[in-house]
Amino acid sequence: MSASTVHALLLIHGASTLFMAGLIWFVQIVHYPLFRRVGPIGYAAYQEAHMHRTTIVVGVPMLLELASALGLFLVPADAAPRAMAFLGAGLLAIVWLSTATVQVPLHARLAKGFDSFAASRLVASNWVRTIGWTLRGVIAIGLLAVSPCV
Repeated sequence: MSASTVHALLLIHGASTLFMAGLIWFVQIVHYPLFRRVGPIGYAAYQEAHMHRTTIVVGVPMLLELASALGLFLVPADAAPRAMAFLGAGLLAIVWLSTATVQVPLHARLAKGFDSFAASRLVASNWVRTIGWTLRGVIAIGLLAVSPCV
């Protein structure tokens, strides 16, 4: 793999991971807690719109992050330390698993109408993703810092 390819992969990985880390903090601190203020009238429509629009915003960055995290295993070990790549991939697996098994079902429940328990559970459980993406951001910066290709 050429140095320019490794450089591009590390930049895509870093940009997509840091985008998701920043976005998840906004969601955790601002967006999810405000679900309670929408009110019962029209909440189901609000939640459906939220899920659709969020998918538009996160779809491409999440796929780029996944592809680039997997691509790091093809990079020579001297350009991206294997331990960092494995740790980052493990954290990404936790984030995706939490999304699929906890947050998506809670959003589906909220799409039927506001549910105080589901909303509280969403905020509490989202800390798994917030911490996971934050740690991935640190790893992505570390990979850029130690790579001789950057």
